[in-house]
Amino acid sequence: MRNIAALFSILMPGFGQIYNRQFIKGVIFVIFEHFDNMFGNINKSIYLDFNGFHQQALETVIYDGMLFYPGFYVYVIWDAWYYAKAGANKTVTAIPYIFAGFFGVLGAIFSPKLPIPSLTVGLLMIIPMIIGMVIFRKQ
Repeated sequence: MRNIAALFSILMPGFGQIYNRQFIKGVIFVIFEHFDNMFGNINKSIYLDFNGFHQQALETVIYDGMLFYPGFYVYVIWDAWYYAKAGANKTVTAIPYIFAGFFGVLGAIFSPKLPIPSLTVGLLMIIPMIIGMVIFRKQ
């Protein structure tokens, strides 16, 4: 059920931890996610970007809050996925997630040069995570 925990965290950071019965950690992650989203105007920027207002989305986002988000987002997903199975190898399974966080931050930094910034940054994070879930599914 690791993938379900990870998918819950992809939908809303912290929900995977709640699914894993780590209620306090899950609630803390949900609160952090909401504050980072608010202070970075991330949801508003995603909304504008997906509706074709790319330049307005780039002007709306507050980069101080947004640059923290990819690393946090990826960590929360890895945490939900990792702790859903007892005895998993912590150091090896984290590698694809580290790359995902790194690509997400790079994508956020270079977002003004990307055609659809929020979709591109999201895919830069989600694709390595899914690859990691497939490669390390037995660990």
